[in-house]
Amino acid sequence: MLNKKESNFSEVPPEKLRWRCEPSLLKIKSTDDIPPCTEIIGQKRATDAIRLGLEMKSKGYNIFVVGLVGTGRTTTIKHLLEQLEKKEKSPDDILYVNNFKNSDRPKMISLPAGKGKSFKKDMENLIDSLKSNIPKVFESEDYQQRRKELIQSFDNQQKEIIKEFESKIKEQNFALVQVRVGTFVRPDVQPLVDNKPIDLSKLEKIVEQKKFSEQEYKTLVEKHKALISEMEGAFKKSRNIAKKTQEALSAMDKETILPMITDIINDIKNKYKNEKVNSYLDEVSENLITEFDKFKQKKAQPEPPILSLPFGEPEEQFLEYQVNVVVDNSETKGPPVIIETNPTYKNLFGTVERTLSRGGVWKTDFTKISAGSILQANGGYLVFNALDALVEPGVWQALKRTLRNSIVEIQAYDPFYLLATSAIKPEPVQIDVKVVMIGDDSIYRLLYLRDEDFKKIFKIKADFDSVLPKDEKYINEYASFVKKITDDEKLLPFDASGIGGVIEFGVRLAGRKNKLSARFTHIADLIREASYWADKDKSKFAKKEHVDKAIEEWIRRVSLVEDKIQELIDQGTIMIDTKGEVVGQINGLSILDLGDYIFGKPTRITAQTSVGKAGVINIEKEAELSGRTHNKGVLILSGYLNGKYGQDKPLVMNASICFEQSYTGVDGDSASSTEVYAILSSLAELPIRQDIAVTGSVNQKGEIQPIGGVNEKIEGFFEVCKLKGLTGTQGVIIPHQNVEDLMLKKEVTEAVNNKKFHIYPIKTIDEGIQILTGVKAGKRKKDGTFEQGTVDFLVEKKLKELAKKSKEFGVEEKSKDKK
Repeated sequence: MLNKKESNFSEVPPEKLRWRCEPSLLKIKSTDDIPPCTEIIGQKRATDAIRLGLEMKSKGYNIFVVGLVGTGRTTTIKHLLEQLEKKEKSPDDILYVNNFKNSDRPKMISLPAGKGKSFKKDMENLIDSLKSNIPKVFESEDYQQRRKELIQSFDNQQKEIIKEFESKIKEQNFALVQVRVGTFVRPDVQPLVDNKPIDLSKLEKIVEQKKFSEQEYKTLVEKHKALISEMEGAFKKSRNIAKKTQEALSAMDKETILPMITDIINDIKNKYKNEKVNSYLDEVSENLITEFDKFKQKKAQPEPPILSLPFGEPEEQFLEYQVNVVVDNSETKGPPVIIETNPTYKNLFGTVERTLSRGGVWKTDFTKISAGSILQANGGYLVFNALDALVEPGVWQALKRTLRNSIVEIQAYDPFYLLATSAIKPEPVQIDVKVVMIGDDSIYRLLYLRDEDFKKIFKIKADFDSVLPKDEKYINEYASFVKKITDDEKLLPFDASGIGGVIEFGVRLAGRKNKLSARFTHIADLIREASYWADKDKSKFAKKEHVDKAIEEWIRRVSLVEDKIQELIDQGTIMIDTKGEVVGQINGLSILDLGDYIFGKPTRITAQTSVGKAGVINIEKEAELSGRTHNKGVLILSGYLNGKYGQDKPLVMNASICFEQSYTGVDGDSASSTEVYAILSSLAELPIRQDIAVTGSVNQKGEIQPIGGVNEKIEGFFEVCKLKGLTGTQGVIIPHQNVEDLMLKKEVTEAVNNKKFHIYPIKTIDEGIQILTGVKAGKRKKDGTFEQGTVDFLVEKKLKELAKKSKEFGVEEKSKDKK
């Protein structure tokens, strides 16, 4: 006979279903009575690590901040950086200037903060001064008179040479003439015949006509050759004099402007007293002295563009003397703090921009060099998101190289750019920057285990916890956080009940009654939305009812999938029973995580047992729908069955278990106890109550272990029961350890208080099976057998029958084989 009996099973007392933050606990009436929080709430482990990293000056002590989104990682970093003392001097300005010896290798100059703009202005004044004064010098009467006298002196020398040559040829009856050859005119020496110069070729024809003496003609030809040689010598001397004239004029020009250039250059040198500045100014001085002609010329009008080509930018005069201040720290107080929200290669490391010339060619020069965040943060701190940087092409390798060598090389990195551009390589910059990367633990582990350089350049890990202790200190800090958000964003103040509602939400979010959530992004969103609903209600304060309204509306916005599943259950498409009893069938509880919303839903789990030797058959695994954790859970429950029932006999059975109507995969071990109950029911042929759902994992000793998402699972089954109609007998079996995690909705707690819904905490499989079947689990007696009529007795009896049938079947098969 079955040992069925009515039992009063232990239930979770109402006071443990949800922790309540009573207004009296806060000792205030509203947020108007408290100051806003100014410090980071909790996270001492992380903040201590960050402080160490920020204050360590040794190489490689960059910081990788780890934690869930919303735990205040970025806010904490900003807060700690703001607290740093500003006593340290501001870092130097960084400038790029032209390299007159190799324009493809621009030079870098570092000057004290604020001096970069000053040096740029001084160079502009230098060029403006020369542009204004050089033309005036060359237009002055004194200069023009000296130039005229110098030119006249050399002209006289040239005239004297020509005059002396003309006298000599005249004595020999020759004349110096200009002969046109095509479009050109050249000097020539021709003999005088009848006091008129005549070309020798014409004279030769006259000789042929016997009108001129042949002997005299030959004499003239010989003289002509000698005179031509002398003429070339004379003109060579004249050209040398012309060359000397130009050299003398150039020397006079340089001598004229040299004091002007030298005086200004020396003034700039004395102002900055910098070795690299002096070297650069020496190059500028040399170039100005050799290229001063451009200052004498009037500015030419730009040529119109060719119609078939893009307009482009006109060539800029005196560009080579400009100064490109890529990092200006003139207004920086102490070490700079740069938070880079878009860490692309260009934004981090800088680039060399391109411009389109009037000829349609892409060009660049030192003035197109721009600094990235790393250079701007030089001498200070740079903060950016790890994942954002890692997905950008080229960023991670360049970052490692930069931090390893403490050098930034600016280059035009554009892997998708198809057109070629002129290549320049700016001088590298020595840097001293502290990098703070923000990411999650998976990224940190991946980099730490797979990249040897990572552990050398990021020696500090700052781990942000997602929860805080729920004590008086942090409850008060939560209230101060509410005050801060309402003040900063001009929201309505919260009364004590409203603050309590926010704190209760923090406990629910933490997943444990003795903890508060540290995911303050979600808390701040709740504060904003509660204030919105309070304003809609025309209330002067945001109260508990407005906090509850904000939570309800948020759930309504994101719970479409849950509602659709509830509809399918109501229609009977998804088969879930909440009444009656069935052998080998049980309601398990699972959760669905949609990312922005997590909810629980019941799942029908069935078991079928028969003669065989396959043991426990995991249908989900056979269908490749089972995750590794679920597979492990099935193996554990097999171990439990073997340990309890297979000590004096082999377990000869097939026990197939299945998550019915599950087509997307199953993982986790929270249903392992549920699967045990289904198998025991099938073996004992005892029906299981369908008005109770079960969650909890089991170990090989039959002990129930805690699971996650207990609140969502209970609420999920409650919604189904409410949909189908509450009977007063429905409920959920949970691990006893999860009682401290309960933060159930008000509707569920009221149903439990009114005895319309029940929550049973259990420690062992025996307790659970007794609740589900109403039959005592049973204990082994001294003779090794179980108490008669108990679940274990019926299970063992069935297992023995299966073993006997298997043996008999094997004997019969052997007999048939012999025949």
